[in-house]
This record gives sequence, structure tokens and C-alpha cells, in this order.
Amino acid sequence: MNMQGRAKLDLPGLGSWWARSIGASPSWAHILRVLLAILMAFVSSTTLFSQSPSTTASDTGSIRGVVLDSVEKPAPNASVSLARKDGAPVAETVTNASGAFEFRSLQIGTYVVISHRQNRRSPAVMVVADASHESPTVNLVLGSSESEASAKRSSIANPTDSMEFADEPKFTVAGVTDWTAAGGHGSDAVLRTSEAVTREALVHESKSKNVPDASLSRVEHAQRENELRALIKANPDSLEANRELGTLYFESARYRESVPFLENASKRQPEDREIEYDLARAYMEAGDLKEAKGPVERLLAGQATADLYRMDGEIDEGLGDPLSAVREFELSARMDPSERNIFAWGSELLLHRAVWQAKDVFSRGVKDYPKSPRMMTALGAALFAGALYDEAALRLCDASDLDPADREPYILIGKIEVVAPVPLPCVNERLARFVRQRPNDPLANYFYGMSIWKKKRASLDPATKVQIRALFATAVELDEKCGDGLLQLGNLDFAENDFSSAIEFYTKAIGADPNLIEAHYRLGMAYDRMGEKAKASHEFQLHDELKKQQAAIVEQQRRDVKQFQIVATDQSKDSKSQ
Repeated sequence: MNMQGRAKLDLPGLGSWWARSIGASPSWAHILRVLLAILMAFVSSTTLFSQSPSTTASDTGSIRGVVLDSVEKPAPNASVSLARKDGAPVAETVTNASGAFEFRSLQIGTYVVISHRQNRRSPAVMVVADASHESPTVNLVLGSSESEASAKRSSIANPTDSMEFADEPKFTVAGVTDWTAAGGHGSDAVLRTSEAVTREALVHESKSKNVPDASLSRVEHAQRENELRALIKANPDSLEANRELGTLYFESARYRESVPFLENASKRQPEDREIEYDLARAYMEAGDLKEAKGPVERLLAGQATADLYRMDGEIDEGLGDPLSAVREFELSARMDPSERNIFAWGSELLLHRAVWQAKDVFSRGVKDYPKSPRMMTALGAALFAGALYDEAALRLCDASDLDPADREPYILIGKIEVVAPVPLPCVNERLARFVRQRPNDPLANYFYGMSIWKKKRASLDPATKVQIRALFATAVELDEKCGDGLLQLGNLDFAENDFSSAIEFYTKAIGADPNLIEAHYRLGMAYDRMGEKAKASHEFQLHDELKKQQAAIVEQQRRDVKQFQIVATDQSKDSKSQ
């Protein structure tokens, strides 16, 4: 197969090694999984350091899209500029009455698209035009004017009281819609990034008010369990024995075993709110959300609390009712604006693509809890989902500074640096610190190597190449399954026209991660340059098959996802009054 003009395609498998390497602690579990999902999908569509093959006149692509105003309505007569990723201008057009635009007959490659109208402009979006006849769709959202943008940047750095939780919200979640019918911010790659957020269900960090009894040893625990079982065998209706044994199992994380005993206790004393609460928690921890719904609703009917609203939100999200869930999380946060409740509300909004509303909630959370790494990280995740890459990086850098010894913020910083269109502020020095603190961490070496390569690629001197290669080599030595490190070592050799060595690294990368589909594509390119057409064709075929398989999985996940429909409060009131 002739590689001239072959387009670089979406690469959904890239970075799966990252997921295996994180080992997130429970306190970071939710936001790590959400942001990891975001980043994995974005990486799947953009590979920063691959060398693009040259094109032929017969291989052309197109880019089309829609420009939206600040309230996400079509923006007619908006200017749209197209440039190469090095900044060289290519073309300019104007949107039609529906806000749509299209660039045709483009050479294969990576472009940057940006729109402006009057004094407002959209974020720049990077998009790949290929010869697959599936034109990438770009949705550009015109942002604030320069003066408003300056104020916005200030408010993000030092969030104001723009959202008082004692007041009515400035937005309403009016409903949900299929994600397959939803538009997205930025290129098709960004839309797929947003879709991937919904793949990860909320990792509930709810904690029972019960705590393990540290005063009981394992032997004493077993002895007490036997005593209680004997009491219940002799008197199955014993309230205290059923209650205590159910609690003992719950505190030992034996949730399913705790349920029947707490059920018996609840039947004996249904007015006891503490037993009802314990039973609801046991159902939830055992994964029986339908059964948990009953006790929580009964407790709410008696006396509503923020904790109960949050539990109800967790149940409804798990049962596939995000519209009820987000309202319950909001009630919880407004009744008690604790760090946990604000985080839960913002996470639900972000999970269902209410990106800007989630940003507002997390901004307030950062103001109220400035020492909370997960709140700062969540704000960074929302900004990233909104394609505000520089601001997202700054917030993640702030999160890493709150606890410099914590590994997780560095991981997220590294992922954002890899996929962002341009080098980001503050990132390189944080990743350098990551390597200094954890020289034997493969991810630390890998991400720092990628950051240096990205920062220096316009003027990559021999000494820097040696440094980058050494970092990737160290990552591979520390983890032989580091497929991404092997892939980048191959890319270094490919750039030097050492195709034989590149083939060796690409083959090893595939061995480490067979689903790393870019490795198949790059291996095909290397074989083609070596004149081994049959082998090249085989790798391209594997690449395309893997891409179709992963695309089918994504499409199925898209059908299972709902996106929130947001209405501004004032607009909602106006529409009702007319």
C-alpha cells in the first residue's frame, strides 16, 4: 500500500497504559475517572508527535462546522479562519444564516480553526482533515469580549460570589437529551472527549456514619459474630441482636450479609431513623439501588437533610435518572454547602456535559475550600472540557502545589499537556518536579519527556533529543508494558529515518498493548518506507479494524448517555410570562 497521502486517523487506543498505571486513591477516584475519560478520548483523536506523511493531489479532505454565540445559538455572518498548526494561514470564510461553514479540498493534515464576530472570538480548535470522506465537525462557540475575558480570567483565579448558594441558581436543568443529538464545543475530537466523560459512572465517595470498631481484634470480632448469631437463632425477632449483627457486618464491608439483619431490625422498629439510614447505606454499598430508594424516601419524608438528598442523588444517578439526581445534589449543596456536597453537585453537572455550570459550581467550591486539591482539580477538569486549556493547566498546577507530594495532580497535568494544541503554562516545571520527587515512576519520566519534546520541537537540538530519549527509555525500563513510551521511542527513530529501529520499537509497543492502534498505523508507515508493502498493508488493515471496533463501542456508549439541557433562569421566567 502506498502511504503517500494516507491520513492519520482517530486513535482510540492510545494511552491505555496510563489507565493501568495510575492506581488512584479513593479520595481522588471520582475526578480522576472523569478526567481520565476526558483525556483518553481526546488522546484518541490527536497524536502530537507523529510525523504526518506527505499528500498527493488526489487525497484531499474537508472541515465543516457551526459557529454558536455565547448562549449557543447559531451565529450568522461570523468570520472563520483556517490555519495550519504552525500558524500559516490557509483560508477564511463566513458562516451562513444557520451559522454553518465548510472548507473543502484541503490537503491532508492538521489545522487550527477559529471564529470571530465583532469583538468576540472562539477558542482556537485543532482538527485533522483526512481523506476518509468523513469531514470533521467543528462547533465553535464565540466567547466573551476582551474586557469580559479579562474579568473572567480574574474570577477563575479568585472566584467571586457570583453564585451564592443561598440564592436562586442562575441556571435550570430543564431536561435531558440523547448525547448523540447534542452539539459539542470544538472539533469532533473535543466532542468525543466530552462523550467519554459520560462513560464513567460516578464513583460515589459516600461514607457511612458508622466506622469500624478498632477496639475489636479479629478474634474478638469473630467471637462477637458467633455470639450474635447464636442469639438470633434462639430469638429471630431480637431487635438488638439483628441490629448489632447487621452493623458488625456493615463495618466489616460485608454489606450483603448485613442487609437481612438490618431489614429485620427495621421491621421490628420502623420508626427508628438510625436503623433506616443504616439499611439504606447497606443497600447502596451492596449495589441494590432500587431497594435503597425506599428507606431514603421514607427518611426524606420525615425530615429532609443534605446528607439524605445527596444519597438520593447518588441512587437516582445509578438508576439512570440524572435529571432527578442533579436536582437532589443541588438541594444538598444549597442546604449544606460542604466541600463534599458542592463537589457532588458539580461532578453531576460535569458528568452530563453542563460544562459551564459545573465550572461555576467548582469555582465557588474553590473559593470556599481553597485548600481542597480535588475541588481545584475538578475546576481544572471543567475548564478542560470547555477547551480552556491554559486555565485548566493553571488550576491543575495549583492543585499540585497544594500537596506537592501527591502523585495524582501530576498525572492529570501530564495528560493535558500531551493532548493540548500548544504547550501550556506552568506544566513543564511541575513535571520536572514530578521526576525529581519520583525518579522511579514510569509515568513521571514519560510525561516529562513528552513535555520537553512538545516545548522544544520547533528547535530540537541533539542534547535535548538525548534527554527525551533517556526519559522514554527510563519509563520503559521501569515498566515493560509502557506501550506509549515504546511508541515514542519508535517515533524518535522514525523522525531520524531509522526505520529498522522504529519497526522494532513499534512491534514492542504492540506487544505491550495490542490495542494501541497508533502503533499499528506507525508500524505500517515504517514498513512502507522500507518497501515492505504487504506488511504495511497488514498493519493498516489491523489499524482500521481496531478503529471500527472501538468506534462501535463508543457509539453504543453514546446511545446510553443523556446530556443536560440548561436554561438560564431569567430566560425561563421570561418565556413563562409571555
